[in-house]
Amino acid sequence: MKKSIKVKPNSKKQAIIEEEDGSLTVHLKSPPVEGKANKELVEILAKKFGVPKSNITIQVGLSGRNKVVNIEGNTKD
Repeated sequence: MKKSIKVKPNSKKQAIIEEEDGSLTVHLKSPPVEGKANKELVEILAKKFGVPKSNITIQVGLSGRNKVVNIEGNTKD
């Protein structure tokens, strides 16, 4: 399953907001430095969809705020 995600790093709270078009807006506590925000994004998505972190890959936007993420396996959502 592919998901379009808009990331908002340096937020006070972690949150996942599902938009009307099916994309996600994810608020992360980590700064966008040395891949910390990407690592936190993978962790929070793995928890939300009930899959191992290794099943989540960022396909587009490793260094940007707009990302396309592929989630493999059976998801709980």
